[in-house]
Amino acid sequence: MSIKIIIADDHEVVRLGIKSLLVGGDITVVGEASNGEQTLAAAKTLQPDVILLDVRMPDLDGLTTLSRLRMEDSRVKILMLSTYDNPTYVARAVALGANGYILKSTSRDELLAAIRKAASGEDAWTRDELRRVTGALATPRMSGEMEVPLTQRESEVLRQLAHGLTNKEIGQSLGISYETVKEHVQHILRKIGVNDRTQAAVWAVRKNLV
Repeated sequence: MSIKIIIADDHEVVRLGIKSLLVGGDITVVGEASNGEQTLAAAKTLQPDVILLDVRMPDLDGLTTLSRLRMEDSRVKILMLSTYDNPTYVARAVALGANGYILKSTSRDELLAAIRKAASGEDAWTRDELRRVTGALATPRMSGEMEVPLTQRESEVLRQLAHGLTNKEIGQSLGISYETVKEHVQHILRKIGVNDRTQAAVWAVRKNLV
């Protein structure tokens, strides 16, 4: 029985490349999307078994789309797809209920194996990936129910941080200096009681800030 998938990526060349890797097997591409809103619409109408979902897309990014998909349909299997081996992205993907995280540099055999595992109901997470984010997923629970008095600017910085942006990118987005962002990040980590950016990102997910 064929496995029906949707490929969601804002670059047409990536979608075409993945489709070419899947030709002639037991996996059928039933739809494509170039942003989050298109992905949500396609998932509703096409009822795929698996969605390959790019992390960075315009309008509605992949991790936000993942959250929306999980609210609307807990059954569809979702594999995050990214150029970036970013622990913040991986931790958020785990926390939001993705079934795996695939790098665009992965081999054809690894991609096919991940899709088949997800379609069969198994998670496609590797032991190394889960080991890397175990601390981030566990530690924020301790302060998860506490009210934390973040300023409006700190909340803005935390949301950007949770989307995987660097301090430089956050500064450019908010129109503030790199050093100011760095100070805000230090204040945020101290206030919410976590050790690093990845833990802060998971904390933000669990507090529904992103």
